[in-house]
Formats: sequence, structure tokens, C-alpha cells
Amino acid sequence: MESLDEVIDAMIADRVIHRHRRKWLIAIAVLVVLVLVVLVSGGWKYKQGRKVPTVSAPATVTAGRYEFGFDRAEIRRTPKTKYDEAKAVLRVYFTAKNLDSEESTATSVDSEVLRYVPGGKADLVHAEGVTCNGASGWVLVYGLPPQDCYTDFKVGPNFTADMVEIGVLAESYKAVEGVFGASDDKYWQDPVATEVVRFEPKVVVDKGAGE
Repeated sequence: MESLDEVIDAMIADRVIHRHRRKWLIAIAVLVVLVLVVLVSGGWKYKQGRKVPTVSAPATVTAGRYEFGFDRAEIRRTPKTKYDEAKAVLRVYFTAKNLDSEESTATSVDSEVLRYVPGGKADLVHAEGVTCNGASGWVLVYGLPPQDCYTDFKVGPNFTADMVEIGVLAESYKAVEGVFGASDDKYWQDPVATEVVRFEPKVVVDKGAGE
């Protein structure tokens, strides 16, 4: 039969084990959250080391079903008027070519594959659609030459920068992974960071006189 001292020692030991186990569980949970944050950010931020290559414009980037020929960037300012506040956008010019040999179908450029990377702790900025040959949502035909395009990113009215970075994502042509394995239907999906393009933007004052 155990003595009272032995019982007390066992209870104390059990509490110590549970206390340390709780600390380890919390540490593991924090580590998992940090890993997920790095994955969601696409590996673009420098804090933990960039995981994708960085190039300077002009540059050609192949990303999934698209080939982009990045040319230049502009900070386009629209002055304040009697009716509207001042505003600005970061505009990036590029050519786009349809490389979809998997389905050989015509498609417009999905703006989700382009992001402005502010750096630091700021969130990535999504592109505001893509315009090619003067038309929003222009359809790229597989096998035809590259088309002239641009996209805008929302920035503050006083935005200024000597250098900006645009992240490019690449989709994969694959089937959906489900509970019972992959289906037979494949399509372009799951865009991930593939490359970053640097620009030295020029400032342009847009007075609404057209492109």
C-alpha cells in the first residue's frame, strides 16, 4: 500500500507532466500557424527568405497556361477635381500569350495570377482585371502571337515608389483531389507563386484624355 507521501509525490509529478504537455501543445499549434502563414503568403516576403526567383523587367515569365512578357510599370495619378478626389493606380504593361496545350481552348487572362507585392507586413494586392488590345476580358486564342495588355493595382493617392514588385502565380493542370482520390476531370487550378518581377515605375498624370 502506498504511503501518503508517495501519493502526494505522484500527484505533483502528474500535474507537472500535464503542465509541460500543455506548453508543448501550445508551441506545436503556434508552429503550425506560422507554417500556414508562410504558405498563404506564397513565399514572396523576404522575412523568411524568398522561395521564388526575382527578375527585373523587361522579362518573360512562363506561368501555367500563360506566357507573360513584362515591359514597364507606371504610377498613374488622377488629380483632384470639383467632383472627384485624387486617386492613383499602379499600372503594369505586358504581353500575354495562351500556352494551353492541354485543352487548346481560348481564354482570357485570369487576373488572380498577378499580385502587387508591397513587402514588409502589408497584404498582397490583387489585380483589378486585365485589359488587352483596349478591351477588358480580351480572349487569348491558343496558338496566336502575344497580345498587348495591362492591369491596374489599387494604391493610395499619394503612393510613390522607386521600385515595385509584381508576383506571378502559375496554375497546374490536374484533377481534383477528393476523399476517394483524384477524379478523372482535369482543369487549371491551384495557382502558386512562381516568380517575382521588379519594375522602376514612372509617374504619369492621367487627366482623363484617354489611353
